[in-house]
Amino acid sequence: QVQLVESGGGLVQPGGSLRLSCAASGFTFSNYYMNWYRQAPGKERELVAGITNGGVSRDYADSVKGRFTISRDNNKNMVYLQMNSLKPEDTAMYYCNGRYYRYDYWGQGIQVTVSS
Repeated sequence: QVQLVESGGGLVQPGGSLRLSCAASGFTFSNYYMNWYRQAPGKERELVAGITNGGVSRDYADSVKGRFTISRDNNKNMVYLQMNSLKPEDTAMYYCNGRYYRYDYWGQGIQVTVSS
């Protein structure tokens, strides 16, 4: 059974940091390109960051470059999103995604709220 389980979300003040984690199971994690998406109320889901299966190459949305870092541990089947200098506009539901050819898996999402 495929599972992607996010953790580490919550409420943080502007300028603060959070680290999201995603635990993967039920598929060959090291084959998959892993992504973090987010969706704010009333907005479309957007790609925040992605990392290749070996972890060599990473991509970021312009809005988070220099503040967020995606990483993975293929030995632990984990992907992470370190979020620094958080802004109120980063408030959203964050989703972990794994993709390999036609296979496309999603976590249930976790809320991140940036507010004073």
